[in-house]
Amino acid sequence: MATMHPGPIAYFEGNYVPVEEAKVSIMTHAFNYGTGLFEGIRGYYAPEEDNVLIFRLKEHVDRFVRNFRILCMEIPESFEQIEEVCKEVVRRSGFREGVYIRPLCYKSDLSLGPTVKGVGSSFCCYIIKLGDYCDTQSGLDVAVSSWRRLSDNAIPSRVKSTGSYINSSLAATEAKQNGFHEAIFLREDGSVAEGSAMNIFMILNGKLITTPPTSDILVGITRNTVLELARDYMGLEVVERPIARTELYVCDELFFSGTGAQVAPVRSVDRRVLGNGEPGPITRKLQEVYFDVVQGKVPQYRHWCTPVY
Repeated sequence: MATMHPGPIAYFEGNYVPVEEAKVSIMTHAFNYGTGLFEGIRGYYAPEEDNVLIFRLKEHVDRFVRNFRILCMEIPESFEQIEEVCKEVVRRSGFREGVYIRPLCYKSDLSLGPTVKGVGSSFCCYIIKLGDYCDTQSGLDVAVSSWRRLSDNAIPSRVKSTGSYINSSLAATEAKQNGFHEAIFLREDGSVAEGSAMNIFMILNGKLITTPPTSDILVGITRNTVLELARDYMGLEVVERPIARTELYVCDELFFSGTGAQVAPVRSVDRRVLGNGEPGPITRKLQEVYFDVVQGKVPQYRHWCTPVY
């Protein structure tokens, strides 16, 4: 869990205001019904440039705006204005270190009733300092959760909605109470979905395998990044297919991906050690490439990095 060290300025109700003034009423629809939508976007400090590079900003904003349709959201800010707000909150923070940007769209009417149609929406954005969200070096001990991943026909995981993260919270809490670092969700049919708030990859017989978008997952920006780097930069065979629970026990390597998790190796599942109990060579190489890319060190992927200053 990340400690909150916020920037001094947030974007709220159309203006840049001191972060402590960015508050909503207890009668706000989103507070009562979980009708909010958010993105998590990382900025990496590149010391050679003395700049913060926001990773895949356009892709994050694109997913954010597309998902407005699902929750019937309309706001006055354009795609380009949302991008600019994300950059501006970093500039106004003055941070020259790793940051996490949190844009939100939420049902802001003071109204009663569980509906999304006809309820007004607003956009806001804040920033915090952020280093490693979880251990990316020694490997995580994880457990298959007793909680099931929400179905796309119930509360779609492809939407980063505030209300749906109760599902993630229950799984992550259960795992930690039982002595594990993280949880893995199964779907209602018993196949693997993803981690509590990150996508999952396994290496089996030299192939990189991950669950498809139809497996009740968030179609992650980091997930898509890993798939492209593995296939086009490292020349790995990449497969998107359903994964059975027991495959988690017999695979050669396993790791999570996500804006928070980045590329986080897994060393055991349900107390079954994977390989020699250390992050595997393919995971390590992917991790190395990923961190070079996000810091703007790989020219062919430099377009993924948006400088702030």
